[in-house]
Amino acid sequence: MNQLDRIRGCLLAGAAGDALGAAVEFMDWPSIRQKFGEWGIRDFAPAFGKLGAVTDDTQMMLFTAEGLLRAWVRHNSRGICHPPSVIHHALLRWYITQGGKPKAEVTQDGWLIGVKDLWASRAPGMTCMSALGASQAFGDKASNDSKGCGGVMRVAPHAFFPQAFELAVENAHLTHAHPSGYLAAGLFADILQRIFEQGCDLKDAIRQSLAEHGQKPGMAETREMVEYALRQSEAGIAPTPEGIAVMGGGWVAEEALGIGLWCALMASSLEEGICWAVNHTGDSDSTGLIAGNLLGIQLGPDAIPERWLESLELREVIEQLAHDIEWVPRTYCGDYSSNVAEDERIWARYPGS
Repeated sequence: MNQLDRIRGCLLAGAAGDALGAAVEFMDWPSIRQKFGEWGIRDFAPAFGKLGAVTDDTQMMLFTAEGLLRAWVRHNSRGICHPPSVIHHALLRWYITQGGKPKAEVTQDGWLIGVKDLWASRAPGMTCMSALGASQAFGDKASNDSKGCGGVMRVAPHAFFPQAFELAVENAHLTHAHPSGYLAAGLFADILQRIFEQGCDLKDAIRQSLAEHGQKPGMAETREMVEYALRQSEAGIAPTPEGIAVMGGGWVAEEALGIGLWCALMASSLEEGICWAVNHTGDSDSTGLIAGNLLGIQLGPDAIPERWLESLELREVIEQLAHDIEWVPRTYCGDYSSNVAEDERIWARYPGS
């Protein structure tokens, strides 16, 4: 599988998992089963007034991707860049689309903020909104003690850029200041990057990531959840709504990551893994997105059910960002000594300002 298809698979499957879970995010398992049948939800159901609607999870994932691309352009054009500040700037553009009024001066340029559908309000997380609203300057870390999953659910694009662990930690720390809130994000991005760069399977990627980062201060809660997911898979135990409940609801970062990993480790298909990840009492859209990212980066876009892709909101936007993630680092020179037209085109889409 080529690199572009891994990127497309990761982002599209993540969004599909988010959209599948959107209709049941605030339902408990008995209610899901009563409404959708013994096996729970398997196809998109109306959410936010439409079929295939994504939530704030996918929106923030896309603005994270924009921030990473703009950081790349800035570094290569100016020779200096603080990526967390550029990512923060991008997330504040998302904050504006949700009706927020940032304290920092935010430029509303580039192409992504002009996508009308991204201005839809999709029950944005209170912690993300309050932390972004409180920040005085780009790069300011959150001052709360939250470990909600709003940090981990947006960081998949870090897998395709250098320093995935470190920058995903910095990204999540912009809104979530509890160590589990940002270290789970770093571990997730690092696992994805190992699959992307080395082509290793998920189990090996998890073990490598734990070996390098698992003993870092503050990692204990996340390590325990990830190791639990590994033990369950090694014992051949498939996820069930009752089994997932033992881990928690996925409302906090380490739980969401652990649930997503368990479902991805045990799945015989992308569809099966995502369906497991959303059918439980908890944060179904976030756990569906994480499982989708993990399965999509391994299996590619062809593994995503066509019936999901047909009605997936923002599909063309996601495809464009995936293309640009592969294209911009390979193409952008920054000094306008060659490929002038391409450099200008990239700058217009992702201004490095």
